[in-house]
Amino acid sequence: DACRNFHCKRGKVCHADKQGKPHCICQDPAACPPTKDYEHVCGTDNKTYDGTCQLFGTKCQLEGTKIGRQLHLDYMGSCKYIPPCTDYEVDQFPLRMRDWLKNILIQFYECDLNTSGILTEKQRNKVKKIYQNDKRLAAGDHPVELLLHDFEKNYHMYVYPVHWQFHQLDQHPVDRLLTHSELAPLRASLVPMEHCITRFFQECDGDQDKLIALKEWCHCFGIKE
Repeated sequence: DACRNFHCKRGKVCHADKQGKPHCICQDPAACPPTKDYEHVCGTDNKTYDGTCQLFGTKCQLEGTKIGRQLHLDYMGSCKYIPPCTDYEVDQFPLRMRDWLKNILIQFYECDLNTSGILTEKQRNKVKKIYQNDKRLAAGDHPVELLLHDFEKNYHMYVYPVHWQFHQLDQHPVDRLLTHSELAPLRASLVPMEHCITRFFQECDGDQDKLIALKEWCHCFGIKE
């Protein structure tokens, strides 16, 4: 099978020509496998697609057009009304995000105490210091004032979680810069719950070059190092 180890980008599938040579062609959206309601996604055109296969297949068929360039995955789930993000809310967003990242790493560390495999040994050693700190704020829905106080009092506990998330996203390629595509997995899953995340990432891009550098990322979260 000529297509067995032939890789195509999202929205395309492998097709062997008459000579048996593999090529990438656009996925036919109508031929995508059926999906469940919870697998629906919302595109930046505010249209609900049955799944990512249908969305990226549609984007591929529109390749070369303005509509195709502008079409991306907006968020997971069917399209719904997303309220605009106010100045006040976007200012508070990094407080919740920092706390969330810290608690994710603590949960990973607790899982690794029983069966290791989620974090590397180096990552476990970093998170261990946060986990053992008896001043840490337990996971929960805390008021903004408490999150701000904890950040100021225990600043050192938040540095690594912010760095960790950046390097988790910086994968294609690893260049200390986050593209729209690299941010998409995090952003798309959070938009329905955190409607300020899109504006937050836009404002993180201080020089407006459509890339978020590590320094810009840290600045957005109040991390100086």
